[in-house]
Amino acid sequence: MAKFAGGEVAFVGVIACMSLCASPRVDATITCLNVTNWLTPCISYGAMGGSVPMECCTGIHELNAAYKTTEDVRKACSCFQNGAAMSPGVDYDRLNELPGKCSSNYPYRVSPDTDCSKVGFALSAQSSKYLI
Repeated sequence: MAKFAGGEVAFVGVIACMSLCASPRVDATITCLNVTNWLTPCISYGAMGGSVPMECCTGIHELNAAYKTTEDVRKACSCFQNGAAMSPGVDYDRLNELPGKCSSNYPYRVSPDTDCSKVGFALSAQSSKYLI
């Protein structure tokens, strides 16, 4: 079992608290608890670099597959952004490298400046197109 560093444990705690304390959005099916479960394996890379755990990439793919509405994208963006902001030592450049390293993408860029209320995507018959 992996051993968590102090900052990683704090990040997980913050995300868990956010998932319990956040007011639910009726239109969103994704919750902060979902985001926490899918992205917790990415914490070590976001804080320290190194190799990206396979479970991190799996979580990113599962999160992207779970997006059904623009509200889902916005909720996940907000959860991810808030968790990252409260994590000491997180490197936003590393977080934004994860999609490329996992052969996937995010519908938004993780940054303190990202306005999650303006991100979204449009579904088409062939694929999802992300709007930032």
